[in-house]
Amino acid sequence: MSESPASPTPYEVLGVDPGVSDGELRKAYRRLLRETHPDTGGDAARFDRVQRAWERVGTPADRAAYDRGHGSRSVGGDGGAAHSAGASGSASTSGSGFGPATGSFRAAGRAESSTVRARSYGHPGGQERERYLELLREWVGRGVTIDDPYEPSLVRSAPREIRSWLAKALAEEATAGLVSTLGIGYTIWNNVLTGRELGGVPETIDHVVLGPAGLFAVQSEDWGGDVRLRKDELVGEVLGRGVEPLHELSRAAKALARSLGVKFTALVTVVPDAALDEPAAAVTRGRLTGSVVVRRSLLPQLVRDGAGAGGRGGVDRTSIDRAFELRPHLQRAIRLA
Repeated sequence: MSESPASPTPYEVLGVDPGVSDGELRKAYRRLLRETHPDTGGDAARFDRVQRAWERVGTPADRAAYDRGHGSRSVGGDGGAAHSAGASGSASTSGSGFGPATGSFRAAGRAESSTVRARSYGHPGGQERERYLELLREWVGRGVTIDDPYEPSLVRSAPREIRSWLAKALAEEATAGLVSTLGIGYTIWNNVLTGRELGGVPETIDHVVLGPAGLFAVQSEDWGGDVRLRKDELVGEVLGRGVEPLHELSRAAKALARSLGVKFTALVTVVPDAALDEPAAAVTRGRLTGSVVVRRSLLPQLVRDGAGAGGRGGVDRTSIDRAFELRPHLQRAIRLA
């Protein structure tokens, strides 16, 4: 079971309130076993999720440890998390956003390194963390003091719609951290305004990445479960009805490309490694040709080498000279949220 804040908690998988008695928890587990068992016509994937949930909270000791936030693996460990230095600083990474060193879902601090890092502008995940904190305070209630809004047991107890904002922030920080390791030939702009508004809210693209292999529009996602590419769109149980991530990124990238006077080499959706069965999948036909979904750990390779089969047919790799020529234009034209 994923350790993403967006993934369903064991209680959500078992369909019970976190405060239910041990007896009621066991009763719910047994009922779901009968409903989901493949031998009785149930869904094997759901049966597996029920089993994993029970492993987390099935005994009083395991349940108490889970409720206290103990026994967690690193969140976003396949990509790390970065803390941006702001509009003029470079992003850096020092591991995941949650681990034994901090014990909470918080942005990692700046790593000490003599390596020249990619230029990074903006604050990856900043808006999402602000939204998470705002909703968390509303949920906890006015006048209630929150000592640590990233304390694991508090995060896990929050409704999933609140946790999903934190998962999104961690995903964006992880992407920025990975790109920052590619070196001086790369530049990343975070939370880039497209110039459009959706429902009165300014539309953004998570990252615009420029390097020798081209110009990439990148969206960092973590829906807390598995996704797969079907024809020209991502599908999965964790995606809400009507959610079309690749189409949404395509529309946003077209608007941004027009305003900047550029053409993107590829549109990239980055997901946690465990969320995708294959290393990467590309749309090769239709209007969304050039859209790629990739495991987070493979993003640096894709940005270094180009989108390959997922790139737009006939688009030449941007040379190092061309990348350096384009960067001043983008720096003047791009607007950050």
